[in-house]
Amino acid sequence: MAGRGTAATALLERQGIPHTVHTYAHDPRHESYGAEASEVLGVPARRVLKTLVADVDGRLTVGVVPVSAQLDLKALAAAAGGKKAAMADPAAAERATGYVVGGISPLGQRRRLPVIVDASALEFPTVYCSGGRRGLEIELAPADLIRAANATAAPISRPA
Repeated sequence: MAGRGTAATALLERQGIPHTVHTYAHDPRHESYGAEASEVLGVPARRVLKTLVADVDGRLTVGVVPVSAQLDLKALAAAAGGKKAAMADPAAAERATGYVVGGISPLGQRRRLPVIVDASALEFPTVYCSGGRRGLEIELAPADLIRAANATAAPISRPA
C-alpha cells in the first residue's frame, strides 16, 4: 500500500481483499472529483464510481454509481426499502462517514451505513472507488467491493 493508509484501505487489508491503490495529486480547481480520477488514471468514467450519501426516509444511505451517470434517487429509495430519497446534507455525510466530500469511500465508514452499488459495476473485472481522501482511488473487483461494504447491487443510476 503506497502512502498513508485510510480506514478504507485498512478494512480491505484486514479482510484480505485484493486491491490496488492509485494516488494522484488532486487539483482543487477540478469541479468533479470522479471525472478528475477518470482522466488522471486514464480509466473510462463508467468504471470509476462515485460515493453519494442520501437520506432515505430519514436514514442515511450510500449510493455508489459510475461518475458518468447520475444517482436515481427513486431507484435508490426502492433498493433501500424506502419511499423517498433526497441528497444528504454534506456536513451530515462527512460526520457519518468520517470522510470529506470528494473523498467519501463506501468502505471503512465511521458509522456503518447501508450501501447500494449500481448493478452496472458488475460488468467490469475491476472498478475504482474513493479510498477515503481526494486523490486516492482503490481498484478492486466489484464483487469484492460489494462484500467489503456489506452492500447490495441494484440498478440505481441513470444517464447524466
